[in-house]
Amino acid sequence: MKITSIIARYLLGLMFTVSGLNGFFRFIHEPPPANPLAIQFFAVMTASHFDAFVFGVQLLGGLLLLSGFFVPFALILIAAELYNILAFHLTLAPGVATLLVSCVLWVPVFLQYRESFQGILSAKPARQ
Repeated sequence: MKITSIIARYLLGLMFTVSGLNGFFRFIHEPPPANPLAIQFFAVMTASHFDAFVFGVQLLGGLLLLSGFFVPFALILIAAELYNILAFHLTLAPGVATLLVSCVLWVPVFLQYRESFQGILSAKPARQ
């Protein structure tokens, strides 16, 4: 399980690092979405520079996963990104193939570091 988690961590880190860098440098060109609302969504994200924040979080999460430092923090960042990608694809642009691969890769990495999440996953956390 540990080797699977390490491989998944590297693949997930590589995916999000490349995706974050692509957001800044546009070296992988994608066709525009067919839904006009999705086009408006991207236009607003770009005009407000909110996309820089999104791509920065993707890049940071990917680099942390690749480096092996602060992996639980990286998993939280990536989980937030995965949720937003899921919401986008369920509402504006159908197609979740890459998202499903990312989620499948996220699970073994989370399972390897699940002890780090003990406090936030308990119904009644200990008070100090």
